[in-house]
Amino acid sequence: MAAYFPQLPPKGGDQRFVATVLNLAMQGKLNATATVTLAANATSTDFADRRIGADSFLALMPLTAAAAAALATTFVAVRVPGLATLQHADAPGTDRQFGVLIIG
Repeated sequence: MAAYFPQLPPKGGDQRFVATVLNLAMQGKLNATATVTLAANATSTDFADRRIGADSFLALMPLTAAAAAALATTFVAVRVPGLATLQHADAPGTDRQFGVLIIG
């Protein structure tokens, strides 16, 4: 499960809350991560997340040995608002899990 860090409401917050959010962001505590598991017996996996935009940068970090082995053949093929498609080699395993960093 991804960690949750507070966000400022659209109209701001009190000084203490603004300072907390800013200090957490400066420490790298951002709401910018997720996990995805590559689909078994397929060559693509759709990854839906409301934070994805057409120009988002998606970085993949293998979380399992199977994901590390699949990294060389895995790439982001499509990015549209709310969805990315990952292309990858076909494999039967269901343990190719990646951490994903979503920026932009």
